[in-house]
Amino acid sequence: MLVVGGSASTSLAESISRELGNSPFTLPFKKRFPDGELYVRIGGRFEGEDVILVQSTRRDEDILELFLLEDAIREGGARSLTLVIPYFGYSRQDRRFFPGEAVSARAMARRLEVDADAVITVDLHSPFNREIFSKPMREVSGVPAIARLLRRRPVDLLVSPDKGAVERGQKMADLLHKPCISLQKKRIDSEHVEITLPEDAPDLHGKHVAILDDVISTGGTIVESAQVLRRMGAEKVIAACTHGLFLKDAFERIKGVATEILSTDTLDNAAERGSVAPDISAILRERLASEHGGTGRK
Repeated sequence: MLVVGGSASTSLAESISRELGNSPFTLPFKKRFPDGELYVRIGGRFEGEDVILVQSTRRDEDILELFLLEDAIREGGARSLTLVIPYFGYSRQDRRFFPGEAVSARAMARRLEVDADAVITVDLHSPFNREIFSKPMREVSGVPAIARLLRRRPVDLLVSPDKGAVERGQKMADLLHKPCISLQKKRIDSEHVEITLPEDAPDLHGKHVAILDDVISTGGTIVESAQVLRRMGAEKVIAACTHGLFLKDAFERIKGVATEILSTDTLDNAAERGSVAPDISAILRERLASEHGGTGRK
């Protein structure tokens, strides 16, 4: 098994390689031509190999790099190609709301899987995204990675910032054997929300609480949630997520109200503390063992 690390996911790809028993790992060479076009080359021979390509698609240039690497792997004669897309960019537009709109999540899936045999992602934005792939797809949960971090911290209460995160909060509650509540959110605009506690919320005085979300982008929901929890007496507030985008000044704003910020390594960021590599690697081993009669070639 050969693990190829795209430039958007280098450290995670290395971690996956180690989790797979130190499978061969390579970083492609890339450069820009004078006209700005991208060039990539994967060193070594991988004919007949099972290749794992790891690359998040946050930026347009990451997507282009992924397309070119897929082509290079197929042209090199790989036996199979599994795409690991830790952060699946363009997934928020998963339906058509107005005539003439592109459904970007579907468009991405159709093109990314052309040269791939299977796709593995982490915490997709919406359940609708699970239906847009025609090739085998597995979605890894970021909850276990965050749970591994929270087990080492004195957390009394888990908090879902809105109804959309309730399932995530319950999964965490089951793993940590901690109570979980869901806040009530009313969105004002793209960057501002109004947060209130549920009527049956427990007494928060002196409590250590952890707010759980899949993505932190502008940080508006997390900041407002942390402020509400502090006003109600919480002593410490941890902000935890799978995908840490932290757009604009989001990280600094959250630092002003939260005791600690935690995220996984699906994206490089200052809050990266936990890794989804063990969870991705478990699925890779399972898939390849199934594909090749239980041998799970390296």
